[in-house]
Amino acid sequence: MKTINRIICSLLLAGACSFGVNAQENQSYFLHTIEKGQSLYSIASMYGVSQTDIVKLNPGSDEKIYVGRALRIPKAIANPQKETFHTIEAGETLYRLTVRYNISAKAICDANPGLSAENFRIGQVIRIPSATEAGVTTNTTVNTSEPTESSDIQKPVQSRCRDMHKVKRKETVFSISREYGITEAELIAANPELKGENKIKKGSFLCIPYPSVQTQQNTRPQTVPSNSELFNENKKTGERISTIKAAVILPFLPDGATRSEATKMVEYYEGFLMAVDSLKRTGISIDLYTYSSGSETASLSSILGKSEMKDMDIIFGPLHQQHIKPLANFANKNGIRLVIPFTSKDNTVFRNPAIYQINTPQSYLYSEVYDHFVRQFPNANVIFLEASQGTKDKADFIKGLREELRNRAIPVKTLKEDANVESLKAVLMNDRENIFIPTSGDNVTLIKTLPQLTMLVREMPDSRIHLFGYPEWQTYTKDHLEAFFELDTYFYSSFYTNNLLPAAVSFTKNYRRWYGKDMDERYPKFGMLGFDTGYFFLKGLSQYGSELEKNLQRMDLVPIQTGFKFQRVNNWGGFINRKVFFVHFTKNFELIKLDFD
Repeated sequence: MKTINRIICSLLLAGACSFGVNAQENQSYFLHTIEKGQSLYSIASMYGVSQTDIVKLNPGSDEKIYVGRALRIPKAIANPQKETFHTIEAGETLYRLTVRYNISAKAICDANPGLSAENFRIGQVIRIPSATEAGVTTNTTVNTSEPTESSDIQKPVQSRCRDMHKVKRKETVFSISREYGITEAELIAANPELKGENKIKKGSFLCIPYPSVQTQQNTRPQTVPSNSELFNENKKTGERISTIKAAVILPFLPDGATRSEATKMVEYYEGFLMAVDSLKRTGISIDLYTYSSGSETASLSSILGKSEMKDMDIIFGPLHQQHIKPLANFANKNGIRLVIPFTSKDNTVFRNPAIYQINTPQSYLYSEVYDHFVRQFPNANVIFLEASQGTKDKADFIKGLREELRNRAIPVKTLKEDANVESLKAVLMNDRENIFIPTSGDNVTLIKTLPQLTMLVREMPDSRIHLFGYPEWQTYTKDHLEAFFELDTYFYSSFYTNNLLPAAVSFTKNYRRWYGKDMDERYPKFGMLGFDTGYFFLKGLSQYGSELEKNLQRMDLVPIQTGFKFQRVNNWGGFINRKVFFVHFTKNFELIKLDFD
């Protein structure tokens, strides 16, 4: 009897809990499924909420979040002027969402460029644009009772426009009217400027009227459209670009940046010009516009105010943090791609579909490194060498790697950076690959650890010992090259080039011939970065035009230094670069770049 009572109580509690969750989900939060590489910061950034508010709904999430689990994200206060977010539930379709939110399928598709019939699935979060953004007028009735003749209460006035359409290249009155299910006459009547021989202008806005009764009857669907049908109806027509219009906005002069920064920007641009020249020699037409920006926001506003800027296909820049948001907003508003080659500290990429972020947010980069590490060393014995300084920058990386190793049941040990050879011998395992990882990437730590590790390798030649480290180790090769080879060293990086590779040799010679100088000795080399980014995107636009985003995975170019593997951060945001290499200094004095894709 007690058992039965317990079962009944459990069922009642479960029901109560279930009811509470559903009610709360509908009223105060929606669910976000955590994906690989996401952090609490990036999730908060993409929804425009604070990390504190997320933690309140998800206790413990400030300590650890897990891929595949759902986070409760607080909903914004109901406001027709503000966007909302919706988690797709079982049985929902795009058509049902249009009915639920009283919004067109086109508006949802435009607000979620990463959404398609293929990835429209349970758990996906999509952005529902505001009524203003979608061009919908919401009507509210003050009094639900039918007003009398003597009543002063007026019925709500309905806007004559049910939507506003921004004219795109090659669109016509006929194509636009077909898109919205109205006649050409109705479209022209709502937009008198189209009468006569006046041509439709790219970038102008047209009022889309409500269809007449007759038109509604003719266009009313007999059956509920499927996801594929709706997505196909609202798919943007692919366009070739005969002449690519590209702008570079960077601080080239010392008054807009420090002397060191200006020098880097000039070298980047020099490499970029070499990419443009290479592409033009293959018959690709490019109009290049170059602007030197200052550090003040006013200098950027002056550039964006130029008449030619709205016609750009792509913009490269900026350098300064304060310029990212206004430039990104301008690019998004005018349908222009924005490539940000340098800065990774801004979160605009999580909210703006126009952005390509070359320098990857660290949380995404780390998750790639962990995957590659486990693939390269499935039978590892990992020994962390605790550094006495410079550990702050690597704290998140080490914490995440420890967690990944624990989940994979890979043994982990920890020693101090000044551990002697006998202590190092004690942690070795004969049946595994022994991987030593300092918890700091600075040169001081290497100076302290390398002598003892070198002695260990010499005394234990049959032990499989490796050193694993960080991108900045590229700058220390002159000091530690022999030790790196002897310790069979690996480091990860999103950029790397072997100066002996034919492509690197050729580029270096051409750069010297063009400019009468060598590139500065730094990593990354900004001349190569300029060439790689310019060549990749300009070549992509020449091949795929407006459908570049759909064909990113088909780009089989081999960059000289910078790898590219772009992924959209969410359905409504931009792209980040998740490319990571492992560079291997072998005992045979070979340098090998390991590409895991």
